[in-house]
Amino acid sequence: MIERTLSRVIAQVSKSFPVLLVTGPRQVGKTTLLEICAEKGRGYVTLDDLEQKELAQTDPALFLQRHRPPVIIDEIQYAPGLFSYIKMAVDKAKKPGMFWLTGSQKFHLMKGITESLAGRVAIIDMLGLSQSEIEGRAFALPPFMPTADWLKQARDLAESPKQVMDVYKNIWRGSYPKIIVDKQISRDMFYNSYVQTYIQRDVRDIMNVADITSFMKFLRTIAARTGQLLNYSDIARDVDIDHKTAKSWLSVLETSGLVYLLQPYYNNVTKRLVKTPKIYFLDTGLCCYLTRWPSPESLEAGAMSGAILETYLLAEILKSYWHNGQSAYFYYYRDVDQKEIDLVLEEGNTLYPVEFKKTATPSKAASRHFPVLAKLKRDIGHGAVICLRETDVPLSRDVDAIPIGYL
Repeated sequence: MIERTLSRVIAQVSKSFPVLLVTGPRQVGKTTLLEICAEKGRGYVTLDDLEQKELAQTDPALFLQRHRPPVIIDEIQYAPGLFSYIKMAVDKAKKPGMFWLTGSQKFHLMKGITESLAGRVAIIDMLGLSQSEIEGRAFALPPFMPTADWLKQARDLAESPKQVMDVYKNIWRGSYPKIIVDKQISRDMFYNSYVQTYIQRDVRDIMNVADITSFMKFLRTIAARTGQLLNYSDIARDVDIDHKTAKSWLSVLETSGLVYLLQPYYNNVTKRLVKTPKIYFLDTGLCCYLTRWPSPESLEAGAMSGAILETYLLAEILKSYWHNGQSAYFYYYRDVDQKEIDLVLEEGNTLYPVEFKKTATPSKAASRHFPVLAKLKRDIGHGAVICLRETDVPLSRDVDAIPIGYL
């Protein structure tokens, strides 16, 4: 069993909030995590069970009489009418840790929470296993920040250096716990089943997608564009759907936790910044399956090599925040002069620039665009180039090259 960093967060927030909601894609381990964290006497019910689902939808008061707190309610999005009854229960009892909820469709969940449980619920985002969780370092390593303190801790905790094919094997395999833990499972069979289940359950629950063939083509088209600027017109043309449908279908992927839109950093100081988000698949194994790379070797040598590495690194950094229960204020920078920074971390009034490079010998040129942040009238923190080096090394007074294995 691989320990999840969020177990510590759940123990903390459950002492303060009456309701805890863990959201994330299917199969990332939400239910398993809560069951492991549950104290003796906490009940469990899943709304995947058709009888329980029907009862929760038709008679939520009776449902909560049968499943009294403390209780875990799995897949709460199937019965949004429960939220108002949960509100009444927590307002009456005024106890922390009464309801632990999970859900895979964040948009519908957030609507119900905003209307009924505002101020009463702690919301936690969860993704697949992080590199540091798999290697047992996550509890000791704080969220990524390219500072001297973080770098020292990461250096002390890091395992043996990662070679390029080690990295691409991890990328190709993906981060779903079942694939990591069960070495006998067929990767292709798992992802084939995952895609079919996702389409048949989540997509049809959220909206009535009649043309499944077109949606599958859309899914593959988005996967092939990971790490790129989002262009609805190009996507719609490639899939042969209209712009409105492309936008609607992408919202399904986003609310199901499969993709992440990285927003551009923008303020009113300069008008010369690109305002289009970039799109990233949050599990690289699923992305590779959809884009049909048959092996880690073909992936590393192929046209998506750089984009998929960038996708993997962004997801790992995002996990370091979400799995510690923290918000991630992430952006990218690009202006009309084509000066670009892969990732900009915002903390207070300070911006920290980060570049991702598929190289073991990064040069100072890798961070050549970092100084453009100065014109945004913000404090500029230490920068980083995350790459395939075996050890960290300063590239300049303000920038370090950081090995992928440190994350």
